Amino acid sequence: MSGTRPGPVRAPAPGRGASATRARLLEAAYEEFVTHGPAGARVERIARNAPANKQAIYAYFGSKEELFEAVLEARIRVLADVVPFTPDDLAGYAGALFDAFADDPDLIRLTQWRTLERPEATDAERDNHIDKARAVAEAYGTDLAGGMDALMIALAAAQSWLSTPAAIRNPAGADEKTRLAQHRAAVVASVDAVADRIPSAR
Repeated sequence: MSGTRPGPVRAPAPGRGASATRARLLEAAYEEFVTHGPAGARVERIARNAPANKQAIYAYFGSKEELFEAVLEARIRVLADVVPFTPDDLAGYAGALFDAFADDPDLIRLTQWRTLERPEATDAERDNHIDKARAVAEAYGTDLAGGMDALMIALAAAQSWLSTPAAIRNPAGADEKTRLAQHRAAVVASVDAVADRIPSAR
């Protein structure tokens, strides 16, 4: 288990002028999209909570849909800084992701909204995952498909706590902190076992 847990995956602090307005819009939009999803979000609320002129949303981002993508991209970029990708230690990567998601569960909600309402991957997302899968494949001596399988399982394991209702994930009623640590250990152990046993199609 890693020593220091990462903090919540938050956007950088606003600067001045136009960059400050854009940062405020991204922050307000994050809260709006987490709560209401892309379809239910309202640009009027985002502008009011920023605070900023509603027209600034269209000036900076073009549309509500593009604003959602900008918000998701910004959060994932911060997540990548908080949790560096370590293809030769996929179990450690899954554990670090688990910590980040536990500290900032809204990021999972944001990606779940994206999956529900806009399930198709962008070219950039596809290329990013293929690059990571290729690195995993090289590290563990499998092919690209095997690397992708290992990566997908690691990502799913890291999100498993937050994708399971609270009443189910703690069946014995243990202390929440204790149960969280127990599940984290299970995530790391399971990904470690899977990464060494992914079959190769070669």
